[in-house]
Amino acid sequence: MRRYDKNADEDDIRSRPGRRGSRPRTRIRPKHEDAAEAMILTVDRGRMTCLVDGGTKDERQVVAMKARELGRKGVVVGDTVSVVGDLSGEPDTLARIVRVEERSSVLRRTADDDDPYERIVVANAQQMAIVTALANPEPRPRLIDRCLVAAYDAGMEPLLVLTKSDLAPADELLESYAALGIDYVVTRADELETVGAEAVRAHLRGRTTVFIGHSGVGKTTLVNALVPDRQRSTGRVNAVTGRGRHTTVSALALRLPPPPGARPGSKKALDPGWVIDTPGFRSFGLSHVDPSRVIHAFPDLEPGTVDCPRACSHDEPDCALDAWVADGHADPARLYSLRRLLATREAPEGD
Repeated sequence: MRRYDKNADEDDIRSRPGRRGSRPRTRIRPKHEDAAEAMILTVDRGRMTCLVDGGTKDERQVVAMKARELGRKGVVVGDTVSVVGDLSGEPDTLARIVRVEERSSVLRRTADDDDPYERIVVANAQQMAIVTALANPEPRPRLIDRCLVAAYDAGMEPLLVLTKSDLAPADELLESYAALGIDYVVTRADELETVGAEAVRAHLRGRTTVFIGHSGVGKTTLVNALVPDRQRSTGRVNAVTGRGRHTTVSALALRLPPPPGARPGSKKALDPGWVIDTPGFRSFGLSHVDPSRVIHAFPDLEPGTVDCPRACSHDEPDCALDAWVADGHADPARLYSLRRLLATREAPEGD
């Protein structure tokens, strides 16, 4: 042990640097101007598969992890991100996600209506395909309504995809949603690999579409028919409970094949559209949805809310929408549909 006399000065004292060095910390983060833009295709246990230079001859898939500087900010399928590091796409390489670009849309859900924790399903999708079987299992209209509310809240256009029409007719279910003016397509199992798949693709071209549906409706089977070169595992419906079994465990973005006759290198060939397959669910909580945003999906009714009382639920005696519809500004069936969707936000999910 070194001893210092009473005349010791600072030159006699030696300080030992810390284990992490003596470099001062800074709040300034690197800008990463050389970062490459990529699209998140799937997320698996902290590793993200990204598509770099998508739509070009140099496109490649790169595995990346989230940089510490992003903090708690999550990364989901469909996100546009900036990545640095090894972008070669070679096996056993790892890049780093340093920035998540602003999202054009965000689809959220909660496990139940009283669940305060919301989960982001996908980002930057323009369309939601609500996949429902006409039989085996039976349709669940209340669940369809909940998906519609989530689509309208996220700013997505809904598409109703009805499967297994060889087991039951679609007329009655379609009639109940006719007033909403939703696009729809009906498929059957024996035509799915041929004309059925192409009929669905016609609604998906040039767009990013997230496929939503509860277990057993044939969602993944449909996705496999749409993108034949990327087969995902499928399951069967339980004969006793009438419910399906979860076979898709993570969301995955898949690019559609080019349309027939598309010229190589053309926009139709390079950007034919994306489908995002998501895990099946048995409930769709809406505790995160602000009911006041649902009215934006009804442009024919929205002007009539100007004279509504403050914080009007649009389903009470003083609601101005009743007079708006009575004066002939909108179809009464549209108002009924709006109120049915708003009631779905408050009522239990049972049909």
